[in-house]
Amino acid sequence: MEDNFFEITARMVTVEVRDEKTGQVFRRDLPIDYFENANCLRLQGENLDGSVSQLVFYTARGLERLKDLTGLGKDHDDCGTHD
Repeated sequence: MEDNFFEITARMVTVEVRDEKTGQVFRRDLPIDYFENANCLRLQGENLDGSVSQLVFYTARGLERLKDLTGLGKDHDDCGTHD
């Protein structure tokens, strides 16, 4: 049975990098809130002053939906119920 995920959330992320000069691998657990769904990936944490900072990466689907919400999208009826 295949599980369908509609969103993924976590309060901690693990970053793994390989140093270009030495080839050595480094892993860090970081206190970053992670949220992902079909529309976007959002990373949220704190700045040095403690205020909230976030990065949002939109998928192509998410960008189209954002355009539709702001009135900048194409005039089309996705569900086929509008005149």
